[in-house]
Amino acid sequence: MLTCVEGNASNSCQVGLVLYLGMVFSKSSSGNPRLSMGLNGTIVVSTGSTTTMVFGLCSLMFLDTSINMAMQPFKMLVGDMVNEKQKALAYSIQSFLCNAGSIAGYVFPFLFTYLGISNVAAKGVVPDSVIYSFYVGAAILILCVIYTTVKVKEMPPQQYAEYHGLEKPMNEQKTNMWQLLKNAPSTFWTVGLVQFFCWMAFMYMWTYTNGAIAHTCWNTTDTASTAYQEAGNWLGVLFAVQAIGSVVWAVVLPNIPNRKFAYALSLVLGGIGFASVPFIHNSQVLLIPFLLIGCAWAAMLAMPFAIVTNALEGRGHMGAYLGLFNGTICVPQIVAAALGGSILWLVGSSQENMLALAGILLFVGALCVVKIKE
Repeated sequence: MLTCVEGNASNSCQVGLVLYLGMVFSKSSSGNPRLSMGLNGTIVVSTGSTTTMVFGLCSLMFLDTSINMAMQPFKMLVGDMVNEKQKALAYSIQSFLCNAGSIAGYVFPFLFTYLGISNVAAKGVVPDSVIYSFYVGAAILILCVIYTTVKVKEMPPQQYAEYHGLEKPMNEQKTNMWQLLKNAPSTFWTVGLVQFFCWMAFMYMWTYTNGAIAHTCWNTTDTASTAYQEAGNWLGVLFAVQAIGSVVWAVVLPNIPNRKFAYALSLVLGGIGFASVPFIHNSQVLLIPFLLIGCAWAAMLAMPFAIVTNALEGRGHMGAYLGLFNGTICVPQIVAAALGGSILWLVGSSQENMLALAGILLFVGALCVVKIKE
């Protein structure tokens, strides 16, 4: 929910959020900084409020890190507490709930605005409707974590062995990260390869969609223009539609008998969605490709973990392995960010071409699904 409240803000609000977080504990002696969003998504500061900006960015980093740390144990618990036949369904339910929370996160700022809370603020300041949405999201996150910690009881070793059909309880020996990676099943690496292409694609979506649709549907590349901000506002709607598509597709996924086929099909649908965005010049029609992108997103939240946890069954160190598997989410995004500027230059500095590239990356990911052996 917090992630989607953040995504619901236009570029100016996201920049304002960084400044807001920074200004909570520091004052700028140089007045209000003027900010612009570059073609590669880089924030450019045109006056000297570097300390405030750095503090705000660090605060945002801690926010994203805390959300990630709160989410990952839930994936590990499913791997431990659900048997092999139920895992695809369990992770699909988890994907459904994650995306339902996303929709709620997108709705909150609009709800608060409807209730009379201001959705307008001075330049560089976050509107009250967005600030209160973060407060509500934070409260819900904390309450859900506390509820889960109190209510969910992990199985003792003997019960775990009986439930998962093991001959005897696992005796997990002390080991290290490199040894775990060395002994990881091949499925761990093949699913990781699929993840690499998928998360690169979505990194480019998050970075370049605003500029792409501003150019194709609003005919502007001026980041300071009203039209560009309208495109940013519409982007929040598109991401909400993507979440709706994910919720619906998460219900469909468990009913497809062949798990690999369901995974590959989802990525192909998402690839079609990405590849079609550069050719659409009507903002309303953009809803269709983002519904398709939602199909890929639902599969990415469910299928990799269902497949990998089944491959790790009986090996022990489930939590450590899934922690390492989380690297297949982080590393692709780091690579995509590091190469993004160079690739953007190679494709003619066209942000819509970056979305076409994202579609190609999902198609490649779908082909790599064939390599997965369950």
